[in-house]
Amino acid sequence: MRLVTGDDITAAEKRLDGRVVRTPLLAAPSLGAELGLRISVKAENLQHTGSFKARGAMNALLARAEREGMPAGLVAFSAGNHAIAVAFVGRAFGLPTVVCMPPGAVPSKVDTVRRLGAEVVLTHDLLDTAQGLAAERGYHLLPPFDDPDVIAGQATIGRELLADGPVPALVLVPVGGGGLISGIAAAVKEASPATRIVGVEPDGANAMSYALRTGTPTPPVRPASVADGLAAPFAGRHTLAHVRALVDDVVEVPEESILPAWSDLVDATKLLVEPAAAVTLAALRAGLVTVAPDDRVVLVLSGGNVDRSRLAALG
Repeated sequence: MRLVTGDDITAAEKRLDGRVVRTPLLAAPSLGAELGLRISVKAENLQHTGSFKARGAMNALLARAEREGMPAGLVAFSAGNHAIAVAFVGRAFGLPTVVCMPPGAVPSKVDTVRRLGAEVVLTHDLLDTAQGLAAERGYHLLPPFDDPDVIAGQATIGRELLADGPVPALVLVPVGGGGLISGIAAAVKEASPATRIVGVEPDGANAMSYALRTGTPTPPVRPASVADGLAAPFAGRHTLAHVRALVDDVVEVPEESILPAWSDLVDATKLLVEPAAAVTLAALRAGLVTVAPDDRVVLVLSGGNVDRSRLAALG
């Protein structure tokens, strides 16, 4: 299977220029002091829509428009952050947008999708419902992660973090369906093959680890985690190929380690991130990732769409 290339990433950078936020790479000295490392965070929680997903969705639509023209409308399926990103992109281009979300989706994420003007369809059968709606209405189905154009959009994060700071020894990336880590790995490994790329999943939402172990993309148990942004139901064909070729390791953190890491990450960075962004810190604290003293490490903060009604319970 063809992997995303440097030319693909450069094309994505040009499409996204001025349309997405170049998010900051921020030093996290208190976390570094705790762990004996030089830690920085890539703050994708400050991205349009509150997560990295805006990059992939925007690039995928614009690349499709270059090849085939702008579609009549958009359809997406997602538990939250991709749903918000597609609604944002649809509104930016005046396209009618329908998003399929699970009935248990975080209420604030559902509300945000609607506020951006998209129609929400609540269903347990996300993929089949989305495919049916796309065929019925003649809309374009914009996938959440398993698409080369989506991966190339996420890869711009890797280009930015290399440009904005010293070359890291290690980049730690939260993993759901794998689009984020696939893109970052494609960008970083091209420029710095020695930099290690490690993905982190909750042990209750481990589609990528399961696929790497078994070759089967869909775990037998429905994913469930407080890190709801990582609860992808399956690993994609494109993302699995990228992870196998470019990622050094994928580790699973215990569910009970995520909330303490989340609370401390918010306190240390003064950034409101969602629990999905904290799995990387949890992995470092649990000793699941090999590091050397004083290594430069980048933690990718995948998003900040935490439901206000859950803050008291989470904290």
